Amino acid sequence: MGLLDPMPPPYEPLAWARQPFAERGRMVCESWALQGYGTPPAVFVFYAAKLALYVGAWIFFCGLSPSLGGMRTVAGWALQPLAFQKAIVWSLLFEVLGLGCGSGPLSGRYLPPIGGFLYFLRPHTTKLPLFPGLPLIGAATRSALDVALYLALVLVALRALVAASPGVAHLLPIVVLVAVLGVLDKTLFLAARAEHYWVTLVCFVAAPHWLAGAQAVQLAIWFWAGVSKLNHHFPTVVCVMTSNGPLTRFFPSLRRRMYRDYPRDLRPSHLATLLGHGGTLLEIAVPLAFVLTPRGTSPIVALTLMVALHGYITSHVPMGVPIEWNFLTVYAGFALFWAHSDVSLAALGPLPLVGFLAVMLVALPVLGNVAPGRVSFLLAMRYYAGNWAYSVWFFRGDAHRKLARLTTSSAWVYDQLARFYDRATAVGLVGKVVGFRLMHLHGRALPLLVPRAVDRLQDYEWLDGELVAGLALGWNFGEGHLHQEQLLAAIQAQCGFAEGELRCVFVEAQPLGRDALAYRIVDAQSGLRAHGELSVTELRSRQPWEFGPPSPADPA
Repeated sequence: MGLLDPMPPPYEPLAWARQPFAERGRMVCESWALQGYGTPPAVFVFYAAKLALYVGAWIFFCGLSPSLGGMRTVAGWALQPLAFQKAIVWSLLFEVLGLGCGSGPLSGRYLPPIGGFLYFLRPHTTKLPLFPGLPLIGAATRSALDVALYLALVLVALRALVAASPGVAHLLPIVVLVAVLGVLDKTLFLAARAEHYWVTLVCFVAAPHWLAGAQAVQLAIWFWAGVSKLNHHFPTVVCVMTSNGPLTRFFPSLRRRMYRDYPRDLRPSHLATLLGHGGTLLEIAVPLAFVLTPRGTSPIVALTLMVALHGYITSHVPMGVPIEWNFLTVYAGFALFWAHSDVSLAALGPLPLVGFLAVMLVALPVLGNVAPGRVSFLLAMRYYAGNWAYSVWFFRGDAHRKLARLTTSSAWVYDQLARFYDRATAVGLVGKVVGFRLMHLHGRALPLLVPRAVDRLQDYEWLDGELVAGLALGWNFGEGHLHQEQLLAAIQAQCGFAEGELRCVFVEAQPLGRDALAYRIVDAQSGLRAHGELSVTELRSRQPWEFGPPSPADPA
């Protein structure tokens, strides 16, 4: 296997694509369990190089501040408040440029491997305004104003990074522009990882002593990420991650042990379930350990737990590849809590800032857990819990060619892959995305919903909504709300699909405390065809590809 060659699945991909849904699902799920995505080795080199760029550029920008220093003295200044501020500004810029989360082949981006600035700087590209239809700010395509404001954000962020000591005059324009751009295009606000970087920037601007505010942001990220896993979804994430990890490919027996009885029963094993619950406990324990560490005492236990948590995540190189974000989070743990263990959350600052943080760090996450359809999983801080909204788009025949009427960030996914591989290899790779979706607990809804969406699956091209968002919006990172009805309406207005040419299945996340996944089946031309809810308990008793009555065994 060459450096650019994916691991071939144990079936002929073109023959696989002609199989009925149940057989196709069974084959790809069995393949995923032992092979994961089958990622070419060179892909991991790409992500390592990107991480080196991220860290190297931060060191460069810090070197422009005389009070810090360069590469040779990084150990002496890395945890200084100014270095942390530049890390936050650079991380936000890195993300809105499209270089961070959701880039590269593990996000369905092959050529070009990024969207971001290649897309956001182009007029007439598709966007998702917060208030659709309003004059000036509610258009579904990007105007000169959108482009100008995005360019302004890039420039003011660079201005802050090259400043010797960026202050409010440097940081406030970033805060304002991110908020304005979020009104013009929800995609950009999420791409900036605003729930983390923008909220922290607000603390820089609004608090005389901002360290306590930044600590509150960091604690909320860990806490709500743990809370979001208080359900039955996360054990399937453990299975999917373990089957896809670059290191676990050398331990096929470990991959098999993630499942109850490979290949007959691909529900999470007791080991995977135990690891899932252990990971949830660890994620909640990290912020509690920081809070319970006496003020002025080095939080050794909390830092150890934190490094173990993010080390495990990063070593598995999860789909969506939030590598830089995980790196920044670990760095923040040391810069905020190790270097400033004497700072108390009681010093949060003026009441307006406390109120803002209460909304962003408490109210939105609570709402996003109990009513996930109303809040992005990013703003709700429900990170990598497996309990996501998602969509699958079905294009009849060659109807997908109508997408050429859009100004897109990239070509149709098979056309991208044709630059590297033959048709069979491309079908094998995209087919693994089907396996990725089915292997999660929420994906077990698809065998029940796909037959209701299309009459003959063989007549349709199956494309995950993540890949649609990638080419139509310039960014994708597991946020299913970006590729639901609003995007479908924007695409339909530009492409004009006929009845039956494009059908979509939209599945919502499970609300905290409820045993239900809401779904909708929508035709691009005629609108809603079906909607309802499925029982999560019932889905747990099914195999990922299973039609008809569920498996006889009770869910673990």
